[in-house]
Amino acid sequence: MKIVLTGGGTAGHVTPNIALLPLLQKEEWEINYIGSKAGIEKELIEAEDIPYYGISSGKLRRYLSIENLKDPFKVVKGLGDAYKILKELDPNIVFSKGGYVSVPVVMAAKLLKIPVIIHESDITPGLANKIASKGAKKICVNFPETLKYVGNKGILTGTPIRAELFQGSKAKGKTICKFTMGKPTLLVMGGSLGSVKVNTIVRESLDQLLITYNVVHICGKNNLDEILKETRGYIQFEYVGTELPHIFALTDIMLSRAGANSLAEIVALKIPNVLIPLSKQASRGDQILNAESMQKQGYSEVIQEETLDVDILINTINKVYNNKDFYKNAMLSANKLSGSEKVLKEIKEHCKN
Repeated sequence: MKIVLTGGGTAGHVTPNIALLPLLQKEEWEINYIGSKAGIEKELIEAEDIPYYGISSGKLRRYLSIENLKDPFKVVKGLGDAYKILKELDPNIVFSKGGYVSVPVVMAAKLLKIPVIIHESDITPGLANKIASKGAKKICVNFPETLKYVGNKGILTGTPIRAELFQGSKAKGKTICKFTMGKPTLLVMGGSLGSVKVNTIVRESLDQLLITYNVVHICGKNNLDEILKETRGYIQFEYVGTELPHIFALTDIMLSRAGANSLAEIVALKIPNVLIPLSKQASRGDQILNAESMQKQGYSEVIQEETLDVDILINTINKVYNNKDFYKNAMLSANKLSGSEKVLKEIKEHCKN
């Protein structure tokens, strides 16, 4: 059987595809990937030794920009690129994780009568998935609240999560981070592209945080602070790859944005957490809805960007850590079925012969 995976723009549109790879490889699927020519997905997928095809892609913006005049032409060219690639590969199915690069791939698959399964991680579908849904057989979703937005094509599967995330070593994590003091570990993640707001408030709070915690700060590309490089109990990374399972194993509490894939990993790993969702000024508000769902279920505490300051951050982190068993127990009641296996089941059911 042949499958084409697609999705890109951020790591969140790629990592669920990567999570599916071991299951697909175990069943000896022929796997290819279509992404943008220079997006983050290219580097991540080529590292997995999967054949990669880059196409032209235009970003789907909800705001005014001069680039909006150029992007329709890029999308049309991407459609031609994707059509040619899919016709040559002739897969049994396409699985799309979303992002703007996936739109021409899904459109081309529909023209070629290739079945498509798409996955929506957030509570409300993004623009790319709204467009792509018209050509999809099924829409796999991460939150039960999403089903009302996607109609009868929707099915609750959860998000595919990489199996290796459960195989980390706390001792290796401590070695990677070079921590010598026996304090609980706070992991800070601002998304694959980093977050200026999160990075800034954490560094402003660092003197107080380091009294209680060792701090691992994944701050995004080009966001390292050289002045803090030698700070004891604090370590920065632009991006973490193979070391991430060990860092997760070391983590006692986490401060994170509210991207859906990160939340799925947090719940699966039962990590007590504080969420700072992207504001509506910087997004379509999906992270706010994601975070509200997490808090409603007792998994998280949430700080809105507009109210964020050093005192609120410190107090909320301490509150969650001091009541960590409450949050862990709430997450223990979460759906224990594998998102990867549920998604693969849908893929297999809708393949063309």
